[in-house]
Amino acid sequence: MKIALLGYGKMGQVIERIATERGHEIVLKKDENNTFEGLSNADVAIDFSVPSAAVNNISNCFHANVPVVSGTTGWLEHYDEMVALCAAKNGGFISSSNFSLGVNIFFELNEYLAKIMSKFDSYSVEMEEIHHTQKLDAPSGTAISLAKGVIENSSYTNWTLENPEANQIHIDAKRIGNVPGTHTVTYNSAVDAIEIKHTAHNREGFALGAVIAAEWLAGKHGVFTMKDVLNLK
Repeated sequence: MKIALLGYGKMGQVIERIATERGHEIVLKKDENNTFEGLSNADVAIDFSVPSAAVNNISNCFHANVPVVSGTTGWLEHYDEMVALCAAKNGGFISSSNFSLGVNIFFELNEYLAKIMSKFDSYSVEMEEIHHTQKLDAPSGTAISLAKGVIENSSYTNWTLENPEANQIHIDAKRIGNVPGTHTVTYNSAVDAIEIKHTAHNREGFALGAVIAAEWLAGKHGVFTMKDVLNLK
């Protein structure tokens, strides 16, 4: 399979190594210094760029009839626009805040726990996420996805980085050293606490999941999620 890499930072380089180890060919390594030349030769594109470049990268894929997997976060105010363009161009699209297989299992646990805890009003939920100091957005896209998972299965209506109101989930976003990513969801009461946590040891899990998603998406049309890729529905 021929893959275009849109964004060639640390994640792009790890994705390149894993993709080539799995027998794929990289036909484009796009960064701010080169063009989209070669994109049309790809069977699928993987976007791990920056928030300011994501919409342009994804749009170019749809116009070139190349399905795209996007792991860039911080641009989701344009998500519906990209979904509409995907439909107009009969494209293929997967966007996820986190492609790690473990994190996507964690998402499922989070939603299941939220359904249970919604019956017990003596508990309040809070979240913590820790990432490396180079991460541009806060809170992380993964933390936002976790908060949405709770909101969709409880009486909470929003999340905040500030002091929370009764119907808000507080997210404590920390930027420390070279931490790849740690996310914790805690339910506190006066007598005890229940906590679930995912800790990434390195970037390998994110990159492998993105390549697996690209393998699954190649040749497909429509908008999908990692639930589809991992058959978690």
